Amino acid sequence: MSVVVGYVPDRTGFLAVTEAIRQARWRGCAVVVVNIVDEAGFTRPTAADEVDMDAVEQRLAAEGVEHRIEHRSAASGSAAEVILDVAETAGAELVVVGLHRRSPVRKALLGSTAQRVLLDAPCPVLAVRAPDVV
Repeated sequence: MSVVVGYVPDRTGFLAVTEAIRQARWRGCAVVVVNIVDEAGFTRPTAADEVDMDAVEQRLAAEGVEHRIEHRSAASGSAAEVILDVAETAGAELVVVGLHRRSPVRKALLGSTAQRVLLDAPCPVLAVRAPDVV
């Protein structure tokens, strides 16, 4: 069993990893961090690069939680489909996703990864959002 977290390299992504660590400790299970990349690697705008992922890896190790990082391509589907697939194959007890404020037009054009995960996950989903910077 595991806690799966979709990671984006921003404040909300950092908060999502923080909550995944907390939940994994409470549940006594591992954390699986999902970094969604393009076929060419770390070129997707929301993908974390090697430096970001090294920092996440070091943080998870320092926290002492069992973990693994999965770099997955969204070439064959959406980011939500990738997160849902990892949750299914990892036997997730919980999925943690970050919420980002989006305009109605942007949401209509691009869709919402978090919304799709919330609706279709095979387990409970914890949605987190970092406070807006003023």
